Parts: sequence; structure tokens; C-alpha cells
Amino acid sequence: MRITKFGHACVRIEHDGAVVVVDPGVFSQPEAMDGATAVLITHEHPDHYNPALLEGSDAPVYTIGAVAAQILKSAPAVHERTTVVKPGESFDAGLPVTAVNEKHAVIHADLPHFDNSGYLIQAGDTRLFHPGDALDGPGEAVDVLFLPVSAPWARSSELIDFAREVGASRTVAIHDRVYSEFGSGVFDTQAANLIPAERGYVRLADGADL
Repeated sequence: MRITKFGHACVRIEHDGAVVVVDPGVFSQPEAMDGATAVLITHEHPDHYNPALLEGSDAPVYTIGAVAAQILKSAPAVHERTTVVKPGESFDAGLPVTAVNEKHAVIHADLPHFDNSGYLIQAGDTRLFHPGDALDGPGEAVDVLFLPVSAPWARSSELIDFAREVGASRTVAIHDRVYSEFGSGVFDTQAANLIPAERGYVRLADGADL
């Protein structure tokens, strides 16, 4: 299995001929989509969903209803190969996937509470979890957690506690465009000290593999 980070919240998972890309957004490098066999989108915010990247690929798209509605407006040709998934639903995206949870973290009480689905992905013997913009766990053991590490809707203590709660064998930093390089370094130091060492916290550079 190969895991590659392609900017902010976008990760690419390659296993046994499948190439599953999660959350290619406006901060993602276009090469994330090269040879993609399926795309998963957690929610409609542009740092997770960029219709231009979807239009440049012929891969099927799996996502929630709110995102499918946006695709219909902005990229109708992509909508024809889009499948809507619901919380708790399992489906085959080249790799077995289960949609988990249904709401974005609360940004502010005065803003809409957006829909958001995390994805639990099985790649051989490895279970991976991408929560999108939420701090709700999958409710079961996972080997790799893609951990948001900066967000206007979260404190660093909440993010670290989420990683501890999930308890994955490896914790991979995502959602890191909000902080400056200095701020990211501060969080990385906290994470290294507060997330148990055996869980292997790591931040990958864009285009780097796990």
C-alpha cells in the first residue's frame, strides 16, 4: 500500500490496483488525480472539493448529497458519475469503504451546520480513517488516522485528544494550510509530546509518501 499527501486534506491511497483519492480541493496538487480509480469527498468546502480537478479525471465520485448537489451545479458531466452515499453505508470504490458520521464540526453558532462524512477505508489488512472536518471517530479500531491539525473550528487540545481517542497505530497530519510554518511546528511539537510515540505521528510534505 502507498499513501501520498497532496496538499492540505487530500490523500491518495494506492493498493492492489486501486487508486482512491480523498478530498482533492483547491490546495491540492493536480497530480493527485493521475490514474485515480475513485474519488471520495467528505463535504462541500472548497479546501476539500474542487470541481476543476474532478473534471480533469474520469474516475467515479462517491460523496454525500450536499456535495452531489454542488457538483450538479458546477460540473454536471461529473454528476453523471457521482454516487451519493449515506451515513453507515458501505460501498466498493475499488477498496471497501464505509461512510461514517454526518456533520461537520461546528464552526460558529451563527453559521449553517454543514453535512460531512468521514470515510473508513480498508486496504488489505490496513484500516484507514479520514474524518473530513469533524472530530467524530469511526467507533472501531483503525491503523491509520488522517488527523486535522489546524482549523478555525478546533483547538489544538481538541485535535490531540481526538487522536488519542481514535488510538490509531499511525497518525498522519492533514488539514494544515491554516497555520503558518511556525504554527505548524508548534503543533507538531505538542503532538510529538502528547500523542503516544507508538502511534507514530507524522506530517508529510506535499507529494511525500508514508
